[in-house]
Amino acid sequence: MENLSTEFIFVLHGLNDTMANKNIYFAFGLLVYIITLFINLTLVITVILDKSLHEPMYLFLCSLFVNGICGASAFYPKILADLLSDSQIISYIACQTQTYVIFYYTLCEITCLTVMAYDRYVAICKPLEYLCIMTHQKVVNLLAFSWLFSLLQTAIGAMLTASVPLCGKDIDKLYCSSLEIVKLSCTDVSMMDLYGKFLIAYHVSEVTFVIVSYTHIIRVSLRSTSGRVKFMQTCLPHLITLTNFTFSLLFDIIYSRYLKSQEHKALHNIMSMELLVVPPLLNPIIYGMKLTQMRRQFVKIYSKRLKAVRQG
Repeated sequence: MENLSTEFIFVLHGLNDTMANKNIYFAFGLLVYIITLFINLTLVITVILDKSLHEPMYLFLCSLFVNGICGASAFYPKILADLLSDSQIISYIACQTQTYVIFYYTLCEITCLTVMAYDRYVAICKPLEYLCIMTHQKVVNLLAFSWLFSLLQTAIGAMLTASVPLCGKDIDKLYCSSLEIVKLSCTDVSMMDLYGKFLIAYHVSEVTFVIVSYTHIIRVSLRSTSGRVKFMQTCLPHLITLTNFTFSLLFDIIYSRYLKSQEHKALHNIMSMELLVVPPLLNPIIYGMKLTQMRRQFVKIYSKRLKAVRQG
């Protein structure tokens, strides 16, 4: 099959079992998308407007929230459009674009969470050295690394995926992904497979770094009541976020790469969708509830603005 980017059309089959209730799913999906955008944008604006929140931890959280907006926006508009349509098709260019943005979101999410683990390690295990270690320049470098290195990884994956000639058009998923596109290849994809294994190994090393960091953090936190309180407020939300994201990502990778059975296809669709639905919605809620300073500043800023609007 000739691969012409202007004419090639993919067919998405992930919604096949849910089309009977598509109006309900559309209403629920639209509501969740609006809430996701609202809470993430609200917290990003809160951090930007309040100089007291211009600390490493809140700046890293701001980066996480922006990334969540990117991931959600790569997923929701297309699936909401599919729920209103009788056919779930997507052009080659649109499919590749969605693939790249979701790929970038996934890589950046893991890297952001790893950088946040490093910040919490320094804050709890080396509190007296925190300001010397986490300088403004260091924070900028870590943020740049999170975004730019993820962008480089995505660019390489994008070039490899785009170079693959295709002999099929059916994608058994709710959205486009590089693994699903590669499955449709007419030729050898050993280079893409090798790059995928490299990415898995690299991000396993990031998760290992987080585990080692938290081993030290937990050991230090248990020594005092204040340490335990600090752990519960700033580290527990991070662990919940990381565990949820890592588990869902591993399931999606293992199923897509190594399982060919159609028996658990519905579960695979749910878990792959969870990657793009739950973290962007859950992250700001968890951090907004657990981080007292962020919550207080949010109430303070928007109370003042609401009062000004009423007086005006």
